[in-house]
Amino acid sequence: MELRLTTAGESHGPGLTCILEGLPAGLRLTPEDLDRDLARRQLGHGRGGRMKIEQDRAIVTAGIRHGRTFGGPIALQVNNRDYANWE
Repeated sequence: MELRLTTAGESHGPGLTCILEGLPAGLRLTPEDLDRDLARRQLGHGRGGRMKIEQDRAIVTAGIRHGRTFGGPIALQVNNRDYANWE
């Protein structure tokens, strides 16, 4: 199984879009699973304190229903809650 992750967006834009391909159908995957992994980035290294206060949430827009994968591409959106401050 080959996984492919494609992202689009930038740190000061309205959000990040992710497309994940290669997961089999029927795999248990919930938004809470994704959010838990996103929270891991807060423990990493960054240039400032934003990483420690931001709490990203993944919005599943395709590929998962009722906590199970379909077998096709999974689309995710991670909104930048601070975007209005950068306009």
